[in-house]
Amino acid sequence: MSESISTKRLLAQWVTPENFRSYGQVISASVDGKSFDAEDALLNLQNGIPRFYIMRLHEKGRKFGKITRHVKCTQCLGSLEGKDWLMAVAPPGDSDKPSLEDIVAFRIPGNCFIKLDVGTWHAGPYFDADFIDFYNLELSDTNVVDHFSHDFVISHNLELEIV
Repeated sequence: MSESISTKRLLAQWVTPENFRSYGQVISASVDGKSFDAEDALLNLQNGIPRFYIMRLHEKGRKFGKITRHVKCTQCLGSLEGKDWLMAVAPPGDSDKPSLEDIVAFRIPGNCFIKLDVGTWHAGPYFDADFIDFYNLELSDTNVVDHFSHDFVISHNLELEIV
């Protein structure tokens, strides 16, 4: 007889530059002509060909069992049409999996985007709508050669749910 899968609930907090600093950056609108500074996305895309595209995600819900990281590049994500969305993250580290206690969830408004630091563990985007289009900036082969995941269903018989 197999064990039932447990669920850990993560309370989503609204993202701010301060509370997201351990995972990356929150980038908001700035005036045209502003000089480059630390409030701009500090990108690492030198290990390949950058890929900027729009991905349509369908019916993602709020539950997940796997969390992923990329160790060769930063990644930028934002929704189109001003739609809010959810993301779970854990800080980069040397381990092949994040600590469950380090995983936090954020609600991200549609008027900004996030840049994930190299190695930041992430699960998402998640949302309740039928679909949302997201822009995504990473390397052209990120999901082929730089996609390291940990499965909590296998390791802990656990899935996580963002509430």
